[in-house]
Amino acid sequence: MIEEHHIILKNCLRISIFSSAFIGVFYFKKLKKSYWKWFSVYLIIIFIQEGFWAFNTNIDREYRFTYYTLLGIPLQYLFFFWLYAFKSLKKKKIFLISSVSYLFILILAVLFKNIHEANAIGINIGTIILIGLIILEFVKQVKTDNILKFKVNKMFYINIGVVLFYIGNYPYHVLGPELHKNYYDIWSIYRTYFLTTNCIMYLLFSASFIWGKTH
Repeated sequence: MIEEHHIILKNCLRISIFSSAFIGVFYFKKLKKSYWKWFSVYLIIIFIQEGFWAFNTNIDREYRFTYYTLLGIPLQYLFFFWLYAFKSLKKKKIFLISSVSYLFILILAVLFKNIHEANAIGINIGTIILIGLIILEFVKQVKTDNILKFKVNKMFYINIGVVLFYIGNYPYHVLGPELHKNYYDIWSIYRTYFLTTNCIMYLLFSASFIWGKTH
């Protein structure tokens, strides 16, 4: 059963993703000498990916699920590992350890578990690593005057968006199937939160282009 407000939120999400990608393209020339140009590229890839699945609803859901498990979701985690650890924190070793650990565990899960279990394991380990990087980023901002200049700090907007979506929806990803099966009302509320925070995250990504400044 698909609830009407979930359909509305899914459409809002598509608009939010399109807007962030469009703004990313608009600012690409200005950012082409900065590593932030890759944030624009990332958002364009996300838009193409989501657009493809939105217009190809006739494809078997299992193929879509497999795609996200093997490529769509790993792309997101690896990009944020790179952005947080390698670029913002300037910790190449942490980036390499995070990425290798994530990929190693995901590959093992794909080899020895079914695709649904592998998806859950990948999200679990990816989110745990991301939580650690977010904490380090907050500590970094508090220790400098960046926290006082949050309005022009690109990572401030990205940090808030990532916390709301990736961290806030961690229980949804872990418990989602069980909730859907046995506690549908609770699942529906969390589904609403999932879609809402996803929209907000991409709006905050757009804000990072408009109000944030490169260093």
